[in-house]
Amino acid sequence: MNSHSSPAIELRGASKVFRTPSGASHTAVRDLDLVVERGEFVAVVGPTGCGKSTTLTLISGLEEPTTGDVLVAGRPVTGIGDTTGFVFQQDAVFPWRTVLSNVMAGPRFRGVPKKEAKRRARDWLARVGLASFEDRYPHQLSGGQRKRVALAATFVNDPELLLMDEPFSALDVQTRALMSDELLELWSGTGASVVFVTHDLEESIALADKVVVMTAGPATVKEVFAIDLPRPRRVESVRLEPRFVEIYREIWSSLGEEVRITRERGAAHAA
Repeated sequence: MNSHSSPAIELRGASKVFRTPSGASHTAVRDLDLVVERGEFVAVVGPTGCGKSTTLTLISGLEEPTTGDVLVAGRPVTGIGDTTGFVFQQDAVFPWRTVLSNVMAGPRFRGVPKKEAKRRARDWLARVGLASFEDRYPHQLSGGQRKRVALAATFVNDPELLLMDEPFSALDVQTRALMSDELLELWSGTGASVVFVTHDLEESIALADKVVVMTAGPATVKEVFAIDLPRPRRVESVRLEPRFVEIYREIWSSLGEEVRITRERGAAHAA
């Protein structure tokens, strides 16, 4: 298949089995089928501990599937690619480096000359509203500002794939909404394909083109919902739309069932 006509990401019957310290086997995800088109923003929701993050590690190449296939741009994944960007719950910033140096690190690592790396880094810092903070260190910034540094440090590398694992969950509610708007603004026009893992259903609907609901662990895809809210979106205002509420109800009727199953298993285990 031509790599330009193939989806950005494709998982075909992908399963991942881990060995526990006691030697038993634990199936994190099973028979996962998932397609992410080019330039598409896909949110993955599911109960806590169901295997959402494992799905990201398979797409990234950090882990190989035990069975099944994981394809990026039509080719099997064989390790972490240069065109993949990551944003995690914990900010992956170097505490001993300035804000500017943090954002320059990716381009420099990829062989971009220092002067050009600095120009690109300054451009992205301006886009995230931190132009006057380039000489600060991460510990001198607020949580929201550190998250902006992490986004600039990711987007400066011009990623084709953006993998995000609960990136805003440690932020307060207002900062979280602002960062969601910021993310949509930075992403629009890049052509990057995004897989965004979250357990916040409102966040997933506000951001994504489609929401993938995972089952209680071991996770597999239960349902995929297309989000027909127009873009550009502002997170706070889109949540007030009657259509948003309809979509929320529809997805929650699917997701809520899996959350209940997970809760009941936990209660039974505790008993």
